[in-house]
Amino acid sequence: MTSAPVPAGDLDGSGLPRLLVTGGNGQLGRAIRAVAGAAPATAVVSLGHADLDITDEAAVSSVVRPGDIVLNAAAYTAVDAAESDVAAAFAGNETGPAVLAAVCAGTGARLIHLSTDYVFAAPAQPRPFEPGDPTGPESVYGRSKLAGERAVRKLAPDAHIVRTAWVYTGDRGDFVATMRRLERERDTVDVVDDQIGSPTYAVDLAAGLLELAGRIGRGDGTLPPVLHLTNAGRASWFELARAVFAAVGADVDRVRPCSTAAFPRPARRPAYSVLSDRVWIEAGLTPLRHWRTALTAALAGIR
Repeated sequence: MTSAPVPAGDLDGSGLPRLLVTGGNGQLGRAIRAVAGAAPATAVVSLGHADLDITDEAAVSSVVRPGDIVLNAAAYTAVDAAESDVAAAFAGNETGPAVLAAVCAGTGARLIHLSTDYVFAAPAQPRPFEPGDPTGPESVYGRSKLAGERAVRKLAPDAHIVRTAWVYTGDRGDFVATMRRLERERDTVDVVDDQIGSPTYAVDLAAGLLELAGRIGRGDGTLPPVLHLTNAGRASWFELARAVFAAVGADVDRVRPCSTAAFPRPARRPAYSVLSDRVWIEAGLTPLRHWRTALTAALAGIR
């Protein structure tokens, strides 16, 4: 008796597509592995940069299979370095996504591409950005990410672009982790209070992306091409820093507000980049919890 062949892209015979994650060793990639491993619903293959250079078309073609869902979490994210390293930023954020999109379109795979709030400029009247709002990046990083979005839309019209913002895990290298370290090292910390955004816990973001991938894998053709996904609510970096101090039992008054002008950086940051999750919710996808609740959970998990 012979067994039925496993469809291309279906590693475990479950009928669900294989999820191929690029940028698998990054902040979000690690979170996706953790969330998928805790509630396995499909086969997940996670590839770091050492495993796959997304700018290499031959390499990408060798791993993407018909029926796959490719979740692109690979990106050049050194915002300040991008101002002088323009070619590398556009290679990682435009060329790589373009290669993935072309290969996915050619093989019948589906693509979910991660983008950023940096594609927007601060509005004249602050309100949460909707997916269809006009873009206007103010940095090389933002321009490279917008170029990647456009390449994906052109080369893989059935792809989905998910913009997110202020992503952290709290355990290494990100803003929340930095505030935890500075709380131990300094008596006071000055943090800008004139940049407003949407703090997003990588684990919550990963859960939302896996839900989206599941809908795509079940053949849902109603999903919008561009979506926003962040934890609910908004905050300044100052407010987020105070929340970190409060969560670890430190005196929040040790965090002092300052202006962006007090900390000049090579790349200009959006003064307001809150993302609206209205389209995400209207698509029947689960909204993420409030950022304060998520931060509490994140810090409780790494103590």
